Amino acid sequence: MEDPLLATAVTEAEQFAAGAGWDRPAQLFALVATAELLADQPDMAGHLDATSHYTPIAQEELPEGELSEALANIAWPAAVVGCIVVQEIVVLPPSAEGELSQDATEAAEQAAAHPERTEARLAVGVLRSGGAACLMRLRGEHEETPLRGADLAPNLVEALSLTFED
Repeated sequence: MEDPLLATAVTEAEQFAAGAGWDRPAQLFALVATAELLADQPDMAGHLDATSHYTPIAQEELPEGELSEALANIAWPAAVVGCIVVQEIVVLPPSAEGELSQDATEAAEQAAAHPERTEARLAVGVLRSGGAACLMRLRGEHEETPLRGADLAPNLVEALSLTFED
């Protein structure tokens, strides 16, 4: 089950990323407790929604290459209670899986060129204490109705969760 407070933060991060348009690199956000952020930095009060439980903070651009490799090198300070990644993906119908190469690079190229592909923006968030939320916005005619659920991207949820392990 999706954590509703985290789901709100995931939506905020996805909307922020969407403001830059499509065809963008993956973006990483640190999640901090809004009340703690405002207590530490009261001058931010005019810039934050004090009613939000979490505030997503955009991080520096991720290095080029595999997202999993970039995430494997991340460690968060104690003040970070969660994180979110927003990335663009290609979604294929289940019937296309058998057509893809076993080589990951080649499979990605095949998926990008597949006639039945759908491009999407995937936002996945996790909390240090456990819990996940995911949002997937399909590009095109269904853009206004994103898909939601904690289990949309289990591998990415696991990779993000690992960034909080010692």
